[in-house]
Amino acid sequence: MNNDIDKYKQNLVNSSKKLKECQNSMNLKSCFDCKKLFDCETRKNYIDAVYKSMSKGQSGGFEF
Repeated sequence: MNNDIDKYKQNLVNSSKKLKECQNSMNLKSCFDCKKLFDCETRKNYIDAVYKSMSKGQSGGFEF
């Protein structure tokens, strides 16, 4: 199970890095300033990684 947790954390770190790189390349401080906000795969992957890291891959509620 520890490997799964590390996998989710690592995916979150990677997704966050890609998101920040995208924002920097477009000179944005936030995705909300981007015209691709709702169609952006980078943002969708980041949000997915956040949810998976919070739930550790389990469906249902989150444990904080």
